[in-house]
Amino acid sequence: MWAALIKGAIAGAVGVWLMDRFTWHWYGHEDTGALVQERVAQKGGRYAPNAAGKHLTDALNLALPQKRQYTVGRSVHYFMGMAPGVLYALGRYRMEGLGCLRGPLYGFGLFIVFDEVIVPALGYASGPFAYPWQAHARGFFAHLILGTATDTVIGLLDEVLPNS
Repeated sequence: MWAALIKGAIAGAVGVWLMDRFTWHWYGHEDTGALVQERVAQKGGRYAPNAAGKHLTDALNLALPQKRQYTVGRSVHYFMGMAPGVLYALGRYRMEGLGCLRGPLYGFGLFIVFDEVIVPALGYASGPFAYPWQAHARGFFAHLILGTATDTVIGLLDEVLPNS
């Protein structure tokens, strides 16, 4: 069980890293009007992980410089990839029948559950209708990458470090 937990955390972190690369690339090619609409929809002018990080530091009564606050937001984002990655690693062996769809379906599930439901419900993002379709498309494809990468890395780690 410990091996699966560690593999899931590593795989989730790799998935977030790849997801971010894709997202930042997409931002560089996105319509300016859509970017402005997304910026207006953001809570406090922050991306959801940064809004969650700000909420955390405020709850802990920590006054951090902007650069350190950004690091907290990035840490929240990695945690939000690693924690579900751990759970996914524990349950992915029960989904063998899905084959190569297992990872993308996992990513799609994260997109729907986190981006579209939980994060807005917690107040770290506006509701889904406040964002342009481009933001949803970017999030959808980014989470497919996250899920596929998480599943692939766990599979590779299984080859190198089989569970005992």
